[in-house]
Amino acid sequence: MASNDSRLQQPPTQKDAADQNFDYMFKLLIIGNSSVGKTSFLFRYADDSFTSAFVSTVGIDFKVKTVFRNDKRIKLQIWDTAGQERYRTITTAYYRGAMGFLLMYDITNQESFNAVQDWATQIKTYSWDNAQVIMVGNKCDLEDDRIVPTEDSQRLAEELGFQFFEASAKDHINVKQVFERLVDIICEKMSESLEGDSGMLGNQRNMAMQDGPPDGQGGCAC
Repeated sequence: MASNDSRLQQPPTQKDAADQNFDYMFKLLIIGNSSVGKTSFLFRYADDSFTSAFVSTVGIDFKVKTVFRNDKRIKLQIWDTAGQERYRTITTAYYRGAMGFLLMYDITNQESFNAVQDWATQIKTYSWDNAQVIMVGNKCDLEDDRIVPTEDSQRLAEELGFQFFEASAKDHINVKQVFERLVDIICEKMSESLEGDSGMLGNQRNMAMQDGPPDGQGGCAC
């Protein structure tokens, strides 16, 4: 999606990575074709701001936001990825250790919707088995320009086993709800793992908490 000159394109600072004032850390990724609104969606959620002046994101960027769930302080490290094919080897390298994905398309762009299946395959290929995914049809404020029927999106989401929302970063529709639902799903899976074989939580505890690129396997440090 998009970036401006002031945006950082480096992993979180050492100070930020060392901040232990939280109970859990969830690494989330926003993926999808270029220009579907990934950066605008992230800025709306993290900063409650919107601008149409972004240019395409180069590589990958991130923002950090802290939320509270079930009396727990959860640090969200949300990565905004470039949609262009030439950056694919860079962005897919960050999938490892991610606990959740927002797989985004533009309801006014059929090509971006057609690519959802390919993005889902990449999640399956490069991320770990317990990663949770929500499919997001962005730009629902442009109803008059809609090309992708809601019914088609719901059908595909069911086939892929993803939850589905239509949203608008511009009009602030379902932005907060999408992130809250993704966090809730992750928390639910963590609770299930605690009651079962603790595989999910155990995997995350075994990861060194590194906020950088995937060689460090940055993920949830519980």
